[in-house]
Amino acid sequence: MIQLVFCLVRRPHLSREAFLDRWLNVHGPLVREHAAVLGIRRYAQVHTLPPAAFARLAASRGGPVAYGGVAERWLDSIEAMQAAAATPEGRRAGRVLLEDEREFIELKSSPIWLAEPHVLVG
Repeated sequence: MIQLVFCLVRRPHLSREAFLDRWLNVHGPLVREHAAVLGIRRYAQVHTLPPAAFARLAASRGGPVAYGGVAERWLDSIEAMQAAAATPEGRRAGRVLLEDEREFIELKSSPIWLAEPHVLVG
């Protein structure tokens, strides 16, 4: 099992609330609709709380501004992901998701990577 991890930076013209609403209520259902074609076994959105909720914690570390959230997709393998994306249906699904992401995510500022999860607690 691998994970695709995507740290989302919201487009500057959107409020935090509009960004989260779009991600949850428009993009989320699109991912659900195309999950089987893309081989997505699990999809989770981790929404950042309002900045006041973690301001002291963030300041204590001196790190960058928080992301709007993190998207996590679980897939069987890199090979399975590539095979699904290589089909006509997979290419279409990928285009649909990317077109929607361009509406609310600042893609150039949003890191994305593949990872191998190691659960240490739980």
